[in-house]
Amino acid sequence: MPEPPGPIRSGVDPRELSDEDLMRELRHLHETRHEALLHGPADALRRHTTRMVELEDEYVRRHPERAVDPARTREGARARAGQA
Repeated sequence: MPEPPGPIRSGVDPRELSDEDLMRELRHLHETRHEALLHGPADALRRHTTRMVELEDEYVRRHPERAVDPARTREGARARAGQA
């Protein structure tokens, strides 16, 4: 997929969203991701990816101490696979 000609900007700056709006936007993006991947043109998929990263980065910035499931870490994955 060729790179876009410049920065892709769509939607409100994530830093300006309320917590409620940020979560709503993230839910919607995650709900539509599969369809964008399977059926969206390349430029739409790039915009979707860029927006998803912007919103996810903002969520992590606001919640650096969020609960992390130990099973979702590399160590947890190795334990599930029996690779102690």
